[in-house]
Amino acid sequence: MEKPIGIIFLKQAEDFLDQTEEPVRKKFFISMNKTKSRIFGEWFKKMIGTNDIFEFRTDHNGKFYRLFAFWDSRSDTQTLIVCSHGLIKKTNKTPKSEIEKAEEIKTKYFKGLI
Repeated sequence: MEKPIGIIFLKQAEDFLDQTEEPVRKKFFISMNKTKSRIFGEWFKKMIGTNDIFEFRTDHNGKFYRLFAFWDSRSDTQTLIVCSHGLIKKTNKTPKSEIEKAEEIKTKYFKGLI
């Protein structure tokens, strides 16, 4: 039997979600509930060319919102998706600095520094 999927938010991810409009938060939480149920789609994708960084994706009123995340499957009881931080995209391309930030947060998380 597969382990259940849980989703946790690091401080920066929580702060990002708190600053978004309610319809955006609702869309993110709908996507997260689908993902926790092992239903995967365009709303949760692995970012190409990264160290296993994923992103929850949604849009609202012409703005594109991204919440960066990574998997933590070390527990015997559940697999976690750890949300690190988010951004509102203004262009089609995700800034390299944001990907590097997600990878740095992931490294610190697995070293127990976060």
